[in-house]
Amino acid sequence: MELEGSRSIAADCATVWKHLNDPETLCGCIPGCQEMKGNAEEGFEAVVKQKIGPVKATFKGRVELQDVVAGVSYKLVGEGKGGIAGFAKGCADVRLEPCEEGCTLTYVVDAKVGGKLAQLGNRLISGFAKKMADQFFTRFQEAVEGNGGNGEEEAGA
Repeated sequence: MELEGSRSIAADCATVWKHLNDPETLCGCIPGCQEMKGNAEEGFEAVVKQKIGPVKATFKGRVELQDVVAGVSYKLVGEGKGGIAGFAKGCADVRLEPCEEGCTLTYVVDAKVGGKLAQLGNRLISGFAKKMADQFFTRFQEAVEGNGGNGEEEAGA
């Protein structure tokens, strides 16, 4: 499954980059994230609870940053395991470019799911992934711009 998009954020790219690498910001922006630890150099570990269609699971995952061009771009490579619910793994290319509004964040994601999740069907999984991405980037934009998203909305599909 592929997913791509971009957001114009009213902050300079250095500020956006700082937040992209801050586990506290990321934890507050990822729907269902219960714990996030680590750093950009060693990678991040997270615990995320989600309900995808009829499947509820707690995913434990790890993400590493590769091909880092500080302040400009990197590739996120990771995998999350949700026990009998299955797994999700993939990568995302993230790029920052200055724009009139401040900074444009562009992403391209390539992800795969297995186990019970894969049995739900591509349409449901794709819709859920898009909803998660939209919620994450809305919350991220609010956090960076100082609009203080409350992080309470869940992504359940």
